[in-house]
Amino acid sequence: MASASTFRDGAWHGKIEEGGQFPPEAGRYHLYIGLFCPFAHRVNLIRHLKGLTGIVDISIVKAYPKGDDKGWPGWKFPSDDDPYADATTDQLFGSKYLHEVYFKDKGDYEGKFSVPVVWDKKTNQIVNNESLEILRDWNTAFNSILPDNCKTVDLYPEDLRGKIDEIGAWMQSDLNTGVYKAGFAPDQETYDRNVVPVFKALNRMEKLIAQNGGPYVLGSRITELDLRLYPTIVRFDTAYVQHFKCNLGTIRHDYPILNEWLKNLYWNVPGFKETMNFKHIKENYTKSHAGINPRAITPMGPVPDVESNPQLDWENIQPGEVQLPE
Repeated sequence: MASASTFRDGAWHGKIEEGGQFPPEAGRYHLYIGLFCPFAHRVNLIRHLKGLTGIVDISIVKAYPKGDDKGWPGWKFPSDDDPYADATTDQLFGSKYLHEVYFKDKGDYEGKFSVPVVWDKKTNQIVNNESLEILRDWNTAFNSILPDNCKTVDLYPEDLRGKIDEIGAWMQSDLNTGVYKAGFAPDQETYDRNVVPVFKALNRMEKLIAQNGGPYVLGSRITELDLRLYPTIVRFDTAYVQHFKCNLGTIRHDYPILNEWLKNLYWNVPGFKETMNFKHIKENYTKSHAGINPRAITPMGPVPDVESNPQLDWENIQPGEVQLPE
């Protein structure tokens, strides 16, 4: 059963740390993700950037179906009778649905059966299912068992924490979750109110990255902000423009700095391209939300998924901006 110290407020909040309830050990922890989910994507990114792919193994749910309006029965694993390319069976328990994993820890759980989920094989319980907490935790959690070249990767450096926290707050509210506030709006008024802040945030981020000179959000050092921004930006033209009606502009046509930032991460930084699956992303959004896309038709475009030939010299690139409605 879930430890009282880790389950609270409807979620699990355990930390992997030396001397704690969940000490760092190779092979002890298992990660459940969906390749479609931007929040699970954050965790898979740090798993790659911190050299944890051989230390934390993964199971990958299918991109759809999602379940009913209340999320039941939730995300499903593929099987011989129900295959889905690039998803996996439940590598630990052979579960049919992700909810079975949740119930193995807490049989009376009543929350959402979301990804990511970190499972402790040794004590048979969930460690954490909050993406930002896992992202922040794994920045240092496994350092004691990592080689020097991995442990020196610091995505939340002490001297930049103030900036990361300040930028991360509005980025999370207006952009990372902002696209969902617009996309799942139940009426016109709610949509109108929520779509504009998405593009205000994009305008702001475009200028910020340009001012810092790139190639990362805060300049020459990659940080947690890049791992939190990338899953949203790489899905923007592919899913959010058409499916969530975030169509005041596109990344590739209206935000040249963000587009070059995206291209550089995708093509030049190991881990970013490797954690992408555009089929999973497109089919998740278009085949999971019957209220938005009742015929479940998946658009072909955009082509290519991410433009090639990233430019690292941005001196002559004028930052873009989408004109916002009054």
